[in-house]
Amino acid sequence: MNDLLGNIAKIHTTEMGVGRIRRNLKLADSVDVVKYCVDVILRDNCVITKQGKNWYAESDGEIITVNSYSYTIITAKKISY
Repeated sequence: MNDLLGNIAKIHTTEMGVGRIRRNLKLADSVDVVKYCVDVILRDNCVITKQGKNWYAESDGEIITVNSYSYTIITAKKISY
């Protein structure tokens, strides 16, 4: 198990992050953004890598970027292939 999964309960984001993630992933206002991102990270097919100070969790055409020190979700976006 990597550090991201071991610290899944620490994952959070800022108010600005909520707006950015909601816009990038086209999520409805009723969706809990942090829970949505945690669910993406916990998917069986999620590929988690660490590059520098960030974790990248990629699953089903979405990528979530999480700071590896603070566990803050920085951004999330759809991947265009």
